[in-house]
Amino acid sequence: MSDTPRYIRRLTHAEAELWEIVTASVTPYRQRPPTAPAEAAPPAKPPAPLREAGRTPAPVAPRDRPAPPPPPTPLTEIDHRTRVKIKRGRLDVDAKLDLHGLRQDEAQRALSAFLRRAQADGAKIAIVVTGKGLSREEGGVLRRVVPMWLQAPHLRDVVVGFGEAARHHGGEGALYVRIRRSDRLRGR
Repeated sequence: MSDTPRYIRRLTHAEAELWEIVTASVTPYRQRPPTAPAEAAPPAKPPAPLREAGRTPAPVAPRDRPAPPPPPTPLTEIDHRTRVKIKRGRLDVDAKLDLHGLRQDEAQRALSAFLRRAQADGAKIAIVVTGKGLSREEGGVLRRVVPMWLQAPHLRDVVVGFGEAARHHGGEGALYVRIRRSDRLRGR
């Protein structure tokens, strides 16, 4: 059997005209060096109006530079080796916070205070229990927002990284949080 498809769809006349209009306004991201001397190419014709729709297309404005990609998050996921050490009991969990029953504003204040206190006490790993929530599809509110809070700028000097906890520590309803040593802050 051959690898070529049996049926190749051809563009309709309207699709071909639209494609021509779109590609006329595109400029390459990087210029490639010419491989052969450029021959006299026929001048590019202006885009033809769409005949089937009965109207002319709107002029396409050239785009400015694309937006720069967002900066990488400074937090790292807890690596597999650390997670296995915690799971097997070779690395102790130094502190635990249970957020069950708290409203969002209470939970956020409790989380910030807990992490700062744990850092001051010299904790390396903490568990934050958020709960799984009532619906399996969406999850609980705290389960969704606590990871965002852990990435907040005011906690960057405390949190190194976080990840889902092992089943016996709460599984999907809990997070391991790696805490930055407080003596590392003085060097900043």
